[in-house]
Amino acid sequence: MYIIPAIDLRDGKCVRLIQGKYNRQITYQIDPVKQAQEFICAGAEWLHIVDLDGAKVGRPVNTDAISAIAALGKLYPPDVRRVKIEVGGGLRDEPSIKQLLDIGIERVIIGTKAVSNFEWFSRMTKKFSGKIALGLDARGSNVATHGWTQDSPQQLLGFAIKAAKLPIAAIIYTDITKDGMMTGPNLERTKSLIEAVQVPVIASGGVSKLNDIKELAKLGAAAVIIGRSLYEGTLKLSDAIHIAALS
Repeated sequence: MYIIPAIDLRDGKCVRLIQGKYNRQITYQIDPVKQAQEFICAGAEWLHIVDLDGAKVGRPVNTDAISAIAALGKLYPPDVRRVKIEVGGGLRDEPSIKQLLDIGIERVIIGTKAVSNFEWFSRMTKKFSGKIALGLDARGSNVATHGWTQDSPQQLLGFAIKAAKLPIAAIIYTDITKDGMMTGPNLERTKSLIEAVQVPVIASGGVSKLNDIKELAKLGAAAVIIGRSLYEGTLKLSDAIHIAALS
């Protein structure tokens, strides 16, 4: 299992939204590139970037910041391990997917458009095989869309099982009620999801201590996304990476 630090972008700044609410924002590192460098220096193998503005309006917005972070790999010698990046937020058409992959993003995350137009999502996963992760953000058992501002009738497990038949890279599950709260992940639903599908499941939301990482590892999570607890110092990234490697 590996650890993925999160960089949520809004107005070009590094922020966190409490439970995904745009009116409950905490602004952290003003320069997201500097924040990315800090995570890389601490040993991150992946970065999780969310374009919050893009998620709200339905198209990529913070592309300058994302491009600058993606360009960090060019600063290191060829023999140095390079960080991989996944990006989500507002990816609802093919040109947007291609734009991010062309600048060096390892994989893109699609949530809203996957739920609203599964046929299109299926085509994209086949065209960009292994380069698309499904973002399943849920309140309870229902999937939320449009930057978490709308609830859909889709059920978490049922939709995940259907999507897992496609050539997706992973399913990223976020419990919205846990996100940014630092009260621990939703272990029960994460376990149900891992047991229901054969693709890697990445857990997100609520992780605040090393024991949370251990518990998710026991469940078989492929990775854990961590945000606010890293920014506020309740977890050190190097410690989280070490525990995940041992689990």
